[in-house]
Amino acid sequence: MTNFLDPAILFFIFGVFSGLVKSNLEIPPQISRFLSLYLLMALGLKGGFALHKSGFTSEIAFSLGLAVFLATIIPIIGYWILRRKLSAFDAAAIAATYGSVSAVTFITATQYLDQFNITYGGHMAAAMALMESPAIILAIVLANKARASMATDSTSKQEPAGITKILHESFTDGAQLLLLGSMAVALISGDSGQKLMAPFSIDLFKGMLAFFLLDMGLMAARNFKGLKGKPPITLLYAIGSPLSHALLALVLCKLIGLPLGNTILLMVLASSASYIAVPAVLRHALPEVNPALYMGMSLGITFPFNIILGIPLYTLIAKQFL
Repeated sequence: MTNFLDPAILFFIFGVFSGLVKSNLEIPPQISRFLSLYLLMALGLKGGFALHKSGFTSEIAFSLGLAVFLATIIPIIGYWILRRKLSAFDAAAIAATYGSVSAVTFITATQYLDQFNITYGGHMAAAMALMESPAIILAIVLANKARASMATDSTSKQEPAGITKILHESFTDGAQLLLLGSMAVALISGDSGQKLMAPFSIDLFKGMLAFFLLDMGLMAARNFKGLKGKPPITLLYAIGSPLSHALLALVLCKLIGLPLGNTILLMVLASSASYIAVPAVLRHALPEVNPALYMGMSLGITFPFNIILGIPLYTLIAKQFL
Protein backbone atom coordinates (compact mmCIF):
# COMPACT_ATOMS: atom_id res chain seq x y z
CA MET A 1 0.00 0.00 0.00
CA THR A 2 2.90 2.34 0.67
CA ASN A 3 4.03 1.87 -2.90
CA PHE A 4 0.51 2.63 -4.20
CA LEU A 5 0.46 5.87 -2.18
CA ASP A 6 3.79 7.08 -3.59
CA PRO A 7 3.05 10.21 -5.69
CA ALA A 8 5.22 9.00 -8.59
CA ILE A 9 3.34 5.66 -8.76
CA LEU A 10 0.00 7.45 -8.49
CA PHE A 11 0.96 9.67 -11.43
CA PHE A 12 1.85 6.56 -13.42
CA ILE A 13 -1.55 4.99 -12.65
CA PHE A 14 -3.23 8.29 -13.55
CA GLY A 15 -1.36 8.28 -16.87
CA VAL A 16 -2.58 4.74 -17.63
CA PHE A 17 -6.15 5.79 -16.79
CA SER A 18 -5.91 8.89 -19.01
CA GLY A 19 -4.65 6.77 -21.89
CA LEU A 20 -7.36 4.12 -21.48
CA VAL A 21 -10.16 6.71 -21.54
CA LYS A 22 -8.51 8.22 -24.65
CA SER A 23 -7.90 11.64 -23.14
CA ASN A 24 -5.97 14.17 -25.22
CA LEU A 25 -3.48 14.59 -22.37
CA GLU A 26 0.04 14.17 -23.71
CA ILE A 27 3.63 15.08 -22.91
CA PRO A 28 5.49 16.59 -25.92
CA PRO A 29 8.21 14.20 -27.16
CA GLN A 30 11.01 16.70 -26.56
CA ILE A 31 9.90 17.20 -22.95
CA SER A 32 9.76 13.45 -22.46
CA ARG A 33 13.26 13.10 -23.90
CA PHE A 34 14.56 15.82 -21.57
CA LEU A 35 13.02 14.12 -18.52
CA SER A 36 14.61 10.81 -19.51
CA LEU A 37 18.05 12.41 -19.89
CA TYR A 38 17.66 14.31 -16.62
CA LEU A 39 16.85 11.13 -14.68
CA LEU A 40 19.84 9.30 -16.16
CA MET A 41 22.15 12.23 -15.43
CA ALA A 42 20.93 12.51 -11.84
CA LEU A 43 21.25 8.76 -11.34
CA GLY A 44 24.79 8.78 -12.73
CA LEU A 45 25.78 11.63 -10.43
CA LYS A 46 24.32 9.85 -7.41
CA GLY A 47 26.13 6.63 -8.27
CA GLY A 48 29.41 8.41 -8.94
CA PHE A 49 29.35 10.29 -5.64
CA ALA A 50 28.65 7.02 -3.80
CA LEU A 51 31.52 5.31 -5.62
CA HIS A 52 33.82 8.19 -4.71
CA LYS A 53 33.18 7.45 -1.04
CA SER A 54 33.29 3.65 -1.18
CA GLY A 55 36.03 3.02 -3.75
CA PHE A 56 36.23 -0.10 -5.94
CA THR A 57 35.87 -3.30 -3.89
CA SER A 58 35.54 -7.04 -4.53
CA GLU A 59 31.81 -6.74 -3.84
CA ILE A 60 31.50 -4.21 -6.65
CA ALA A 61 33.41 -6.52 -9.00
CA PHE A 62 31.13 -9.45 -8.15
CA SER A 63 28.01 -7.30 -8.65
CA LEU A 64 29.12 -6.06 -12.06
CA GLY A 65 30.19 -9.56 -13.15
CA LEU A 66 26.84 -11.01 -12.09
CA ALA A 67 25.01 -8.23 -13.96
CA VAL A 68 26.80 -9.10 -17.21
CA PHE A 69 26.16 -12.82 -16.65
CA LEU A 70 22.40 -12.20 -16.15
CA ALA A 71 22.27 -10.01 -19.26
CA THR A 72 23.81 -12.88 -21.24
CA ILE A 73 22.00 -15.93 -19.87
CA ILE A 74 18.48 -14.42 -19.74
CA PRO A 75 18.13 -13.80 -23.52
CA ILE A 76 19.57 -17.26 -24.26
CA ILE A 77 16.98 -18.93 -22.00
CA GLY A 78 14.24 -16.68 -23.36
CA TYR A 79 15.05 -17.51 -26.97
CA TRP A 80 15.10 -21.25 -26.19
CA ILE A 81 11.63 -21.04 -24.61
CA LEU A 82 10.01 -18.72 -27.14
CA ARG A 83 11.42 -20.50 -30.20
CA ARG A 84 9.10 -23.44 -29.50
CA LYS A 85 6.02 -21.32 -30.24
CA LEU A 86 7.25 -18.34 -32.27
CA SER A 87 9.39 -17.71 -35.33
CA ALA A 88 13.14 -17.31 -34.88
CA PHE A 89 12.91 -13.55 -35.54
CA ASP A 90 10.06 -12.96 -33.07
CA ALA A 91 11.80 -15.08 -30.44
CA ALA A 92 15.09 -13.21 -30.90
CA ALA A 93 13.41 -9.79 -30.68
CA ILE A 94 11.50 -10.65 -27.49
CA ALA A 95 14.55 -12.31 -25.95
CA ALA A 96 16.61 -9.17 -26.59
CA THR A 97 13.89 -6.94 -25.13
CA TYR A 98 13.69 -8.97 -21.92
CA GLY A 99 17.42 -9.60 -21.72
CA SER A 100 18.08 -5.87 -21.63
CA VAL A 101 16.88 -3.49 -18.90
CA SER A 102 14.53 -0.60 -18.18
CA ALA A 103 16.28 2.45 -16.76
CA VAL A 104 13.01 3.96 -15.46
CA THR A 105 12.13 0.76 -13.58
CA PHE A 106 15.59 0.81 -12.03
CA ILE A 107 15.32 4.49 -11.07
CA THR A 108 11.90 3.88 -9.51
CA ALA A 109 13.37 0.97 -7.52
CA THR A 110 16.16 3.17 -6.16
CA GLN A 111 13.56 5.68 -4.97
CA TYR A 112 11.62 2.85 -3.33
CA LEU A 113 14.74 1.67 -1.48
CA ASP A 114 15.57 5.23 -0.41
CA GLN A 115 12.06 5.57 0.98
CA PHE A 116 12.59 2.54 3.24
CA ASN A 117 16.24 3.35 4.06
CA ILE A 118 17.62 0.25 2.33
CA THR A 119 21.20 0.98 1.33
CA TYR A 120 22.67 -0.02 -2.04
CA GLY A 121 25.89 0.61 -3.91
CA GLY A 122 26.34 3.52 -6.29
CA HIS A 123 27.98 1.09 -8.72
CA MET A 124 24.57 -0.43 -9.47
CA ALA A 125 24.05 2.37 -12.00
CA ALA A 126 27.10 1.02 -13.85
CA ALA A 127 25.62 -2.48 -13.61
CA MET A 128 22.51 -1.20 -15.35
CA ALA A 129 24.59 0.32 -18.15
CA LEU A 130 26.53 -2.93 -18.63
CA MET A 131 23.28 -4.91 -18.98
CA GLU A 132 22.02 -2.89 -21.95
CA SER A 133 24.09 -4.37 -24.78
CA PRO A 134 24.70 -8.16 -24.40
CA ALA A 135 21.09 -9.08 -25.20
CA ILE A 136 21.07 -6.88 -28.31
CA ILE A 137 24.25 -8.51 -29.62
CA LEU A 138 22.92 -12.02 -28.96
CA ALA A 139 19.65 -11.22 -30.71
CA ILE A 140 21.45 -10.01 -33.82
CA VAL A 141 23.63 -13.13 -33.88
CA LEU A 142 20.55 -15.38 -33.56
CA ALA A 143 18.65 -13.45 -36.22
CA ASN A 144 21.58 -13.62 -38.64
CA LYS A 145 21.82 -17.35 -38.03
CA ALA A 146 18.11 -17.70 -38.81
CA ARG A 147 18.53 -15.72 -42.04
CA ALA A 148 21.44 -17.94 -43.09
CA SER A 149 19.33 -21.07 -42.64
CA MET A 150 16.44 -19.74 -44.74
CA ALA A 151 15.87 -20.55 -48.40
CA THR A 152 18.66 -19.31 -50.64
CA ASP A 153 16.26 -17.25 -52.76
CA SER A 154 18.07 -13.90 -52.82
CA THR A 155 14.89 -11.98 -53.66
CA SER A 156 13.21 -13.03 -50.42
CA LYS A 157 16.17 -13.21 -48.09
CA GLN A 158 17.02 -10.26 -45.88
CA GLU A 159 20.63 -9.13 -45.69
CA PRO A 160 22.25 -9.99 -42.34
CA ALA A 161 22.48 -7.04 -40.00
CA GLY A 162 26.03 -5.73 -39.74
CA ILE A 163 27.36 -6.71 -36.33
CA THR A 164 29.92 -3.89 -36.37
CA LYS A 165 27.22 -1.26 -36.80
CA ILE A 166 25.08 -2.88 -34.11
CA LEU A 167 28.01 -2.95 -31.69
CA HIS A 168 28.68 0.73 -32.36
CA GLU A 169 25.05 1.68 -31.79
CA SER A 170 24.89 -0.41 -28.62
CA PHE A 171 27.99 0.99 -26.96
CA THR A 172 27.69 4.62 -28.09
CA ASP A 173 24.00 5.08 -27.27
CA GLY A 174 23.55 8.62 -25.98
CA ALA A 175 21.64 7.62 -22.86
CA GLN A 176 24.33 5.15 -21.80
CA LEU A 177 27.11 7.63 -22.45
CA LEU A 178 25.31 10.29 -20.41
CA LEU A 179 24.87 7.87 -17.50
CA LEU A 180 28.51 6.77 -17.49
CA GLY A 181 29.75 10.31 -18.15
CA SER A 182 27.76 11.62 -15.19
CA MET A 183 29.29 8.94 -12.98
CA ALA A 184 32.76 9.96 -14.15
CA VAL A 185 32.03 13.64 -13.42
CA ALA A 186 30.86 12.75 -9.92
CA LEU A 187 33.91 10.57 -9.27
CA ILE A 188 36.25 13.38 -10.31
CA SER A 189 34.44 16.25 -8.53
CA GLY A 190 33.90 14.33 -5.26
CA ASP A 191 32.32 15.87 -2.15
CA SER A 192 32.50 19.46 -3.38
CA GLY A 193 30.70 18.49 -6.58
CA GLN A 194 28.04 16.68 -4.60
CA LYS A 195 27.23 19.81 -2.60
CA LEU A 196 27.06 21.95 -5.73
CA MET A 197 24.83 19.50 -7.65
CA ALA A 198 22.49 18.55 -4.78
CA PRO A 199 19.75 21.09 -5.73
CA PHE A 200 19.75 19.66 -9.26
CA SER A 201 20.28 15.92 -8.74
CA ILE A 202 18.46 15.41 -5.41
CA ASP A 203 15.90 18.13 -4.69
CA LEU A 204 14.27 18.03 -8.15
CA PHE A 205 14.52 14.29 -8.67
CA LYS A 206 11.22 13.09 -7.20
CA GLY A 207 9.13 15.65 -9.08
CA MET A 208 10.85 14.91 -12.37
CA LEU A 209 10.35 11.17 -11.85
CA ALA A 210 6.62 11.69 -11.19
CA PHE A 211 6.27 13.78 -14.36
CA PHE A 212 8.12 11.16 -16.41
CA LEU A 213 6.05 8.28 -15.00
CA LEU A 214 2.91 10.17 -16.00
CA ASP A 215 4.20 10.07 -19.57
CA MET A 216 5.11 6.38 -19.20
CA GLY A 217 1.57 5.64 -18.03
CA LEU A 218 0.17 7.28 -21.16
CA MET A 219 2.57 5.27 -23.34
CA ALA A 220 1.75 2.01 -21.55
CA ALA A 221 -1.97 2.50 -22.18
CA ARG A 222 -1.32 3.12 -25.87
CA ASN A 223 0.72 -0.08 -26.19
CA PHE A 224 -1.89 -2.45 -24.74
CA LYS A 225 -3.48 -2.83 -28.17
CA GLY A 226 -0.17 -4.08 -29.59
CA LEU A 227 -0.88 -7.49 -28.03
CA LYS A 228 -4.25 -7.97 -29.68
CA GLY A 229 -4.32 -11.27 -31.55
CA LYS A 230 -0.84 -12.33 -30.42
CA PRO A 231 -0.08 -15.96 -29.37
CA PRO A 232 -0.84 -16.77 -25.70
CA ILE A 233 2.85 -17.43 -25.06
CA THR A 234 3.54 -13.70 -25.38
CA LEU A 235 1.11 -12.79 -22.60
CA LEU A 236 2.42 -15.58 -20.35
CA TYR A 237 6.01 -14.55 -20.97
CA ALA A 238 5.31 -10.87 -20.27
CA ILE A 239 4.22 -11.75 -16.71
CA GLY A 240 6.05 -15.02 -16.03
CA SER A 241 9.52 -14.01 -17.19
CA PRO A 242 9.93 -11.03 -14.81
CA LEU A 243 9.14 -13.26 -11.85
CA SER A 244 11.42 -16.10 -12.96
CA HIS A 245 14.27 -13.75 -13.89
CA ALA A 246 14.02 -11.99 -10.52
CA LEU A 247 14.18 -15.34 -8.70
CA LEU A 248 17.19 -16.38 -10.77
CA ALA A 249 18.97 -13.16 -9.79
CA LEU A 250 18.01 -13.70 -6.13
CA VAL A 251 19.51 -17.21 -6.03
CA LEU A 252 22.76 -16.06 -7.67
CA CYS A 253 23.04 -13.05 -5.33
CA LYS A 254 22.54 -15.37 -2.36
CA LEU A 255 25.31 -17.67 -3.58
CA ILE A 256 27.71 -14.76 -4.04
CA GLY A 257 26.68 -13.09 -0.80
CA LEU A 258 25.56 -9.68 -2.04
CA PRO A 259 23.81 -7.34 0.44
CA LEU A 260 20.06 -6.75 0.43
CA GLY A 261 19.94 -3.46 -1.49
CA ASN A 262 22.16 -4.63 -4.33
CA THR A 263 20.27 -7.92 -4.52
CA ILE A 264 16.93 -6.14 -4.89
CA LEU A 265 18.26 -3.88 -7.64
CA LEU A 266 19.72 -6.84 -9.55
CA MET A 267 16.34 -8.59 -9.22
CA VAL A 268 14.66 -5.48 -10.64
CA LEU A 269 17.16 -5.22 -13.49
CA ALA A 270 16.81 -8.92 -14.35
CA SER A 271 13.02 -8.69 -14.30
CA SER A 272 12.75 -5.53 -16.39
CA ALA A 273 12.47 -5.23 -20.16
CA SER A 274 13.79 -2.51 -22.44
CA TYR A 275 11.34 -0.28 -24.29
CA ILE A 276 13.73 2.44 -25.51
CA ALA A 277 17.26 1.29 -26.39
CA VAL A 278 16.50 -2.22 -27.68
CA PRO A 279 13.44 -1.31 -29.82
CA ALA A 280 15.45 1.53 -31.41
CA VAL A 281 18.07 -1.00 -32.56
CA LEU A 282 15.66 -3.81 -33.44
CA ARG A 283 13.67 -1.64 -35.84
CA HIS A 284 16.71 -1.66 -38.12
CA ALA A 285 18.31 -4.98 -37.20
CA LEU A 286 15.13 -7.12 -37.24
CA PRO A 287 12.74 -5.51 -39.75
CA GLU A 288 10.93 -8.87 -40.00
CA VAL A 289 9.38 -8.28 -36.56
CA ASN A 290 6.47 -5.93 -35.92
CA PRO A 291 7.58 -3.54 -33.11
CA ALA A 292 4.06 -3.72 -31.66
CA LEU A 293 4.88 -7.25 -30.47
CA TYR A 294 7.81 -6.51 -28.17
CA MET A 295 6.68 -2.97 -27.32
CA GLY A 296 3.23 -4.22 -26.34
CA MET A 297 4.79 -6.84 -24.08
CA SER A 298 7.48 -4.71 -22.44
CA LEU A 299 5.70 -1.38 -22.12
CA GLY A 300 2.09 -2.56 -22.08
CA ILE A 301 2.41 -5.36 -19.50
CA THR A 302 5.84 -5.87 -17.91
CA PHE A 303 6.61 -2.23 -17.15
CA PRO A 304 3.31 -1.52 -15.32
CA PHE A 305 3.57 -4.87 -13.49
CA ASN A 306 7.07 -4.08 -12.21
CA ILE A 307 6.32 -0.46 -11.31
CA ILE A 308 3.12 -1.18 -9.39
CA LEU A 309 3.59 -4.71 -7.98
CA GLY A 310 7.01 -6.07 -8.91
CA ILE A 311 9.33 -3.76 -6.97
CA PRO A 312 7.62 -4.20 -3.57
CA LEU A 313 7.19 -7.93 -4.26
CA TYR A 314 10.87 -8.46 -5.08
CA THR A 315 11.83 -6.48 -1.96
CA LEU A 316 9.59 -8.64 0.22
CA ILE A 317 10.94 -11.89 -1.24
CA ALA A 318 14.57 -10.74 -0.89
CA LYS A 319 14.03 -9.79 2.76
CA GLN A 320 12.59 -13.24 3.48
CA PHE A 321 15.27 -15.11 1.53
CA LEU A 322 18.43 -13.29 2.66
